[in-house]
Amino acid sequence: MAGKSGARRSGARWRVVAAVVGALTLAVTSACSGPEAQWQPPGSGSGPAVTGGPPKLAAQLNFTVDGNAVDVSPATLVAVTVSNGQLDSVSLTDADGAQVAGGLDATKAAWKNTESLAYNSTYTLTVASTGEDGKPVQETRSFTTVKPRNYTLPYIRAFRNGGPLLDGGTFGVGQPVVIQFDEPVPDHAAAEKALTVTTDPPTVGAWRWMNDDEVHWRPKEYWTPGTKVSVVAKVYGMDLGNGLFGQEDRAASFTIGPSKIAIADHDTHRMQILINGVDVTKSLSDTYNANLPGRDYDHSEGAKISMGAQGDRDSKGNWFDMRTSSGPHVVMEKNPLVIMKPSLPPTDRLYYSTPVPMAVRITSSGEYVHWADWSLSDQGIRNVSHGCINMSPNDATWFFNNFGYGDIVDVRNTGKPMGLTDGLGDWNLSWDDWVANAG
Repeated sequence: MAGKSGARRSGARWRVVAAVVGALTLAVTSACSGPEAQWQPPGSGSGPAVTGGPPKLAAQLNFTVDGNAVDVSPATLVAVTVSNGQLDSVSLTDADGAQVAGGLDATKAAWKNTESLAYNSTYTLTVASTGEDGKPVQETRSFTTVKPRNYTLPYIRAFRNGGPLLDGGTFGVGQPVVIQFDEPVPDHAAAEKALTVTTDPPTVGAWRWMNDDEVHWRPKEYWTPGTKVSVVAKVYGMDLGNGLFGQEDRAASFTIGPSKIAIADHDTHRMQILINGVDVTKSLSDTYNANLPGRDYDHSEGAKISMGAQGDRDSKGNWFDMRTSSGPHVVMEKNPLVIMKPSLPPTDRLYYSTPVPMAVRITSSGEYVHWADWSLSDQGIRNVSHGCINMSPNDATWFFNNFGYGDIVDVRNTGKPMGLTDGLGDWNLSWDDWVANAG
């Protein structure tokens, strides 16, 4: 959980209520009379005197926050408007006398705060105005903001627990919006009301909670390349259930890059690579480097790969399913060198610790697309890995240099489905399943 703060936040929309005073029109009708009838000044005759213009009215103040109110959200707009007059001065101060920023409109008919309030604080609003009748009207009222049981801070990430922030940069067509809170959120519906995704061009999508602290927004279909995405988590002042309030608003924006989709087939032991819908697999030979292990070959039928073997038992007899999981995987990260080892003691017969170059991660559990010069004789023929997708050093280098965050690796025919939360398994649900019980 991030450090908690009662700092004020800026920015609020508001409305000014304008009062319109209708002019009173007086019609004066004189009776028929003879030619000797003459006008007399008001009050000089027996008839009633006639006076012009509407009556001057007293100022009337209107507030958005009640006096002595308690548990007010600090994100609440504090505003005052006046009818039948003008505002002369308005001040909003905290318990220490510090001024909260705000301002009058051009007509001096309305004032609003331009700085959000702090949690668990008392504020005093003092207003002085003058009515059309020239008489002053003043009012002072106080109120108290809510004291949360706890706070939570949202992070807009590429994936949970360490993924890069989705603020700036370019991501692949499979990249979901991931918002991870640093506390479990009891009221999912309240949280979703504070979250917005805006896209250009417009894109159909929906939120789905993966855990109580993690919610994803996924398009109905893969993103259109070039889409601009903006995300806002306006949670400050929001009650997210059981007294948990948003600590701070967050925002992010990013761009969707070219469509990059790799299709890895367990049965054919080949990978097809499509960029913007065009199969570019054959062009991998154009970057062949004779200084790297492995011979060049014809890529027309796809890049040669070796995927996860069926499995084996550890020293205690426990079965390890080593098959690569099937389904669309979203690239999470990549590293030029990763030390790979299983979660087994070093004395176990299945234990290994191997430095692996050009590793592109596609699941949280440890599946990668990577360089494997030790399985060159198996690639394109049989599946021998511990769950990763082995490629020749040349092909793996090309893949590492061209695929990145949000790109798709679609694994097929292994018989082992990918878990929804094993990294970014979002695309393993149909759209109907994604939106069903999404909250």
